[in-house]
Amino acid sequence: MKIGFIGTGVMGKAIAGHLLAAGHDVFVYNRTKSKTDTLVNAGAIWQDTPENVTEKSEIIFTMIGYPKDVEAVYFGENGIFKASVAGKLLIDMTTSTPTLAQKIAVSANKYDAEALDAPVSGGDIGAKNATLTVMAGGSEEAFNRAKPLFDLISKKAELHGAAGSGQHVKMANQIGIAGTMTAMSELMVYAKAANLDLKRVIETLSAGGAQTWSLSNYGPRILKSDYSPGFFVKHFIKDLGIALDEAEKMSIKLPATELAKALYDQLAEKGFEDAGTQSLIKLWWD
Repeated sequence: MKIGFIGTGVMGKAIAGHLLAAGHDVFVYNRTKSKTDTLVNAGAIWQDTPENVTEKSEIIFTMIGYPKDVEAVYFGENGIFKASVAGKLLIDMTTSTPTLAQKIAVSANKYDAEALDAPVSGGDIGAKNATLTVMAGGSEEAFNRAKPLFDLISKKAELHGAAGSGQHVKMANQIGIAGTMTAMSELMVYAKAANLDLKRVIETLSAGGAQTWSLSNYGPRILKSDYSPGFFVKHFIKDLGIALDEAEKMSIKLPATELAKALYDQLAEKGFEDAGTQSLIKLWWD
């Protein structure tokens, strides 16, 4: 199959690599061309624009940073919709807004194409190990067409409803992650103040009711002073902002999520916007 992949950052590169390793022809584009070098050396084919990627591909994945970037890649000059998309499937894996997902779907249908919003959870580890969770919005026909490819990169892929539904599920996911990240940080701060062995604390709690993905995966990184981004602080702030905006539209309040975003805003102000989300602990520890 001829597959396009636009956005080869921390997670996109690994996902595209799995598709390439499965024997598909993969056409790649990224704003910083050097970030596609590993994939090109492995057999992927560089294209100069998203439009060119789309022209060469049957199914096009996008995984970019911010909604404004998604808008530009789909609707901008040399964007996806500048190419003929009839019969093609467009899959946006960016964590973006439900409104933009719906706009992309409407435009895709207008040009006799299909679209899925399919954000993922699992971070850089999940991307590397092909154990992501895919949460999709769109038609059942489009999802079934994409499912064999989702199976190459994920442990679970689920369709949740019409366009935008995948993004809403991802917002629920990010609300949950915000809680586990603050909980992990505070329990480690407490355990350290109590002069406990933090490694043993993490191992013990990870076997009990306090177990979370954040604690099991990010706790050990913190002990190694590894604050590299499995997921960027700046992108998590973006996600929590979207979640809070959507909550406001639905007339609901999310005070714990508001507090988590405020803490991450403080972290970014201290210069850690390009660090991993586990660097939240630095609000307490130097």
